[in-house]
Amino acid sequence: MENNTRQSWQPHLAACAIGSLPYSHPEPAIKLIRENLPQIPHWPQLPRRGHVEHFIHQYLAPLARLSLVTETPERALRMDQDSPEWAEQLTEFYSVYLPAAAGEAEALNAFAMPRESALGFYAFLEGLDRYGTGGATVLKGQIAGPLSVALNIYDHRRRAAYYDPQLREILIKTLAMQAKWQVATLGRYGLPVLLFVDDPGVGAYGASTYVALARDQIVADLRETVEAIRQAGGIPGVHSCAGVDWGIFLEAGFDVISFDAYGYFNSLLPYLRDLGTYVNRGGVLAWGMVPTNEVAFGETLESLARRWEENVDFLVQKGMDRERLRLQSLITPSCGTGTLTPDLAEHIYRLNRQLSDTLRGL
Repeated sequence: MENNTRQSWQPHLAACAIGSLPYSHPEPAIKLIRENLPQIPHWPQLPRRGHVEHFIHQYLAPLARLSLVTETPERALRMDQDSPEWAEQLTEFYSVYLPAAAGEAEALNAFAMPRESALGFYAFLEGLDRYGTGGATVLKGQIAGPLSVALNIYDHRRRAAYYDPQLREILIKTLAMQAKWQVATLGRYGLPVLLFVDDPGVGAYGASTYVALARDQIVADLRETVEAIRQAGGIPGVHSCAGVDWGIFLEAGFDVISFDAYGYFNSLLPYLRDLGTYVNRGGVLAWGMVPTNEVAFGETLESLARRWEENVDFLVQKGMDRERLRLQSLITPSCGTGTLTPDLAEHIYRLNRQLSDTLRGL
């Protein structure tokens, strides 16, 4: 909680976004990002390209190469501890993981996303190489969270991998190293790197169908990714687009918490005391003010600005400092836009930038 970045970074209502866009090619995505996120551009996830760019598949290339994770004919992801090759595959994984965790660059590169799984990432890098960083102050990346990944991969008994300590550890360590690699790769452009952990799976905690989930374990799993991001010099952020136990993210140590302020602002209310402490220590709130559905066409710049001011007024009444909130906030869409039409996604990105500019007084 007490790192130097948190004490010094004040985004002051800059426009940011979550990650996914509804294109099959990176060029229009990069153009949209460049035009509407000048301070904090992100690389675009392109799920329209197929399941290889699904946000769970995208980060598991090291495990797929070793056949620790395989794909069934139905495209379900599976980890088979009964396989006769399992012990050898596991040994090979740790022979790469351990030097990567110790900071060896070559070993860390084994956790890179392959181009075919992240075309937008490599197009983003190529744009930075060609045109430079422009007016950007921070570069943003994203990675799937450990709970979302491990609840969607199954063992040989069709049970979620998260419930098996060995499988959970493999997945969490893979994500931590992928996060570390991503920060190192984006960091070569000389700007701070903000890496969001997208973990909507945290919403499963407390649900009757997931009674076996332990809160302390979820916090520890997220904290491992946080520490990997921080060790690489990055700013750890987290995004969830529904009402969740926000205390989990606060305890895990994220420097930025991204939430759907349009649809789920009230989900913060049980955590206001801890949230106030978080903000006082320099934590940043990423306000998902622009809805990522057809409702966005019915909203105006004025209606969204009024909605944000009303939410801030409420927090100020509860004891938070208005100027601190302004300095330590980002403005974002409420979620990714990968499943929307291009017209709607473009409208959302434009409205998001206009809202950011208006709230900043530009």
